[in-house]
Formats: sequence, C-alpha cells, structure tokens
Amino acid sequence: MAQSLELSSQPAPVEAPARGRKGSPWTGLWAVVSKEMADNLSSVRMQILEVLILLTAVGAVYAVMQNVRQTVSQDPFIFLRLFTTARDPFPAFVGFLSFLVPLIAIAISFDAINGEFSRRTMSRVLAQPIYRDALLLGKFLAGLFTLSLVLTAIWLLIMGMGILGLGLPPNGEEVARSLIFLVATIFYGGIWLALGMVFSTVFRQPATAALAGLSVWLFFTIFWSMVTSLLARTLSPVTYGLPEEILRQLQTEQAISRLSPNTLYVEATLGILNPAVRSFGILLPSQLEGAVMGAPLPLAQSVLLMWPQLTGLIAATILLFALAYVLFQRQEIRA
Repeated sequence: MAQSLELSSQPAPVEAPARGRKGSPWTGLWAVVSKEMADNLSSVRMQILEVLILLTAVGAVYAVMQNVRQTVSQDPFIFLRLFTTARDPFPAFVGFLSFLVPLIAIAISFDAINGEFSRRTMSRVLAQPIYRDALLLGKFLAGLFTLSLVLTAIWLLIMGMGILGLGLPPNGEEVARSLIFLVATIFYGGIWLALGMVFSTVFRQPATAALAGLSVWLFFTIFWSMVTSLLARTLSPVTYGLPEEILRQLQTEQAISRLSPNTLYVEATLGILNPAVRSFGILLPSQLEGAVMGAPLPLAQSVLLMWPQLTGLIAATILLFALAYVLFQRQEIRA
C-alpha cells in the first residue's frame, strides 16, 4: 500500500516539445522580394549601372544602324544584326552584355547577406515570421527580377530603335530568337548573381565579397583561355603530329573552355542570333554531307543547337544558389 502511494505521488513525465518549424518556410518571401527590389532599383550604384548600359546600348545600335540599312532587302534577319554587328569603335551589343551583365549582377548581390550583418539587422529580420529559406530566396529572386527588368527594358529599347530606324517591324522568328537570347542573358547574369551571394555569405566584409566576385569574373574573362590551352596540352598531348591527336586536343580544349560561363553564353547567343551557325565545334567533311551551304537553320534547329549551353547556364545558376543556401543555413546568427 505504501509503495502504491509513493508511485502515485511521483509527478507525471513531461513530454518534450515537438521540434520543427511552424508554418510554411516561405512565409514572408514576397515581402522580402518587394523590399529588396525597391532597394535595388533605388540605389545609386544601380542607377549608375543602368545609365551605363543604356548609353552602351544606344551607342552600339546607333553605330550599327547605318550599315544595317543598306542590307534590308538582302537580309531576312535584319533585326538580329542589331545585336551581333560590330562597327568601329563599338563592338557588337552582345559583346557589351557579356562584359557588363556580370558587373551588374555582382553589384546587386555582393552585400546581400553580409550587409545585414554589417548593419546588425540580420537577427531583427529573422526575429520576424521570416525563415532563412525565405530570406535567402527572396534576396536572390529580387536580384534576378531586377536584372530581368533592366535587360527587358534594354531589349525593348533596341527593338524600338530598330523599328524607327529601319522603318519595318521584326518578323515572328526574329522576335522569338531575340526573346530566347534575352532568357539566356538573364540566366547568364543569374550565375554571377548567385556567385555574388555565395561570397556574400562566406565573407563578412562587403568589400572582400565584391573583390572576390570581380576576381572570378576577371579570371574567366582574361585568363581562362590560357588555362584551357595549357590543360588541353597536358591532358591530350600531340606526340606524333597525327590528325587524330590534333583533333582530340582541340576537342579537349573546347570541352574545358565550356566550364566557363562566358563561353556558354557566347555560344548560346551565337547559335540563336546567327541562323547560319550549324555547329560550335570542329566540322568534319563527313558532317557537311547533305547540308545546304548558306541556308539559315530553322528556329527549332537553332534552339536544339544552343540548348546544351542554355541548360548549362540554368544549371550553374541553380548549383551556385544551392551552395549559397547550404552555407547560409550552417551559419551561426547571434543577436
């Protein structure tokens, strides 16, 4: 009887509270997107970059317009020439974009995360009903939407200048090709945007993150071709000077060069904006059998040609964002 009284007097075991997050992890996502987009579009550095790319687009298209007017009757893809034709001292507009888009993307994202730490607002933001998932994805989507808005405005400006300068509208295939080119440019910028967020997560100083992003951009822009050539000679040396050895070395060099987002972007834009392009690699005589020389490829064939490059740009964007996500989730945030 005494033992039963002692057992009944013991307190009941307390169940441990269930662990886990309440609600959706994406709560507050669009609030972060709208706030970050407003900050991006109203910042001074973004306005400077917008003016720079606007002047670049107007100057490049205006310089090309005189030559393009002379080939209106001979060229069925006259509007595409506005993007790809170069005239001294201006390079082609796609060349300007391959140079300026990484700068814009890095300028948007280099202080996306460490800027919150520098201002000591990260703990306050996460104290709200906003999880890390929504915060990081919201900042990335805001940067991607800002970049898309700027590039779409530039695309509309070039098309409008072409209609006014040439006196005729683009056909449906030209509009479709230029829209695919716009999508490829957006994801090309998305790679550098995600890379900037990776460095913004790793480094607590915004200046260090900006320098790291610019260093990677300079490496792929200037030095990657040298590294590619050296690696190809090491991995596929030409010992006896046979054609097979030379061909294998060239194919190795091309495969290594495609690890660069610059190469993927250049090949993607070349394949979609130039219908006469049939291959990015070395064409053997056996591959040209039955081909009508000089005839432009249909839109579907051009899309199939540049599809691996486009998917490479998209995949690189997703992988870099996933890396930034993992690094951000493992960081310790103190009040």
